[in-house]
Amino acid sequence: MDDVVSEPIEWIKQCVNAHDVVERPFALHRPSGAVPGVLWLPPLAGSPRPLILLGHGGSGHKRSQRIVDLARWFAARSGFAAVAIDGPCHGDRVPVPLAPAEYQARIAREGIEIVLDRMADDWLATVNALAGVGLADISNVGYLGMSMGTRFGLPLAAAMGDRLRCVVFGKSGLRQAPGVHEDLDAPQRVAADARRVTAPVLFHVQRHDEIFPKDGQLALFDLLGSPDKKLAGYPGGHAETGPTAIGRWRDFVSRHLARST
Repeated sequence: MDDVVSEPIEWIKQCVNAHDVVERPFALHRPSGAVPGVLWLPPLAGSPRPLILLGHGGSGHKRSQRIVDLARWFAARSGFAAVAIDGPCHGDRVPVPLAPAEYQARIAREGIEIVLDRMADDWLATVNALAGVGLADISNVGYLGMSMGTRFGLPLAAAMGDRLRCVVFGKSGLRQAPGVHEDLDAPQRVAADARRVTAPVLFHVQRHDEIFPKDGQLALFDLLGSPDKKLAGYPGGHAETGPTAIGRWRDFVSRHLARST
């Protein structure tokens, strides 16, 4: 996954929101299929920007409200570029939205490890393409993703190693609840990827998570190979996320990417 060749990026349209953040939807054309994404940029053009990769959760997509809010904040307040791509069987990768049981079954049929590797490749190709057109500083990249965003972010962080400046993970772990498709349970792969993560990590734990039990979340945190990792625990179930937690994610990313600028 380290040898990523620059592939053609097609800009679909451009619009500017109320905060003067430039939003540029795109499709990255790859042999495995088009990767749908959105890039958010600060209003003032300049040299390549630090880049934050935003991974959405299950049943979400690249334009889920939290993703859009984070992207606009990073662009407007920190001056970073932000990008999100649709996950496997999500967003514009499928003709219509799929229920959790449907997209989990599709991923299981293909094989979770195959899908994990392809998603990491898609992320790496996206970073490479944005750097190739001068819109992102490939040496100054962070990643933020909860739940499914962590599931698919771990292989990416493992592949990028020290090239990744920081990561924010959470709401995921070594164990999953019975309601999740059993063939998506890959604790050995999760553990192997976690050990290879070397970037500074902020790890978000939901203490009453009904999808990823707390002990499995803590076990995943313990396995992360980064010498600089922080744990932040919050009450509530899987879907609960308070403004304090989101503020801490933003501050963590902003501090690390600004320090590297």
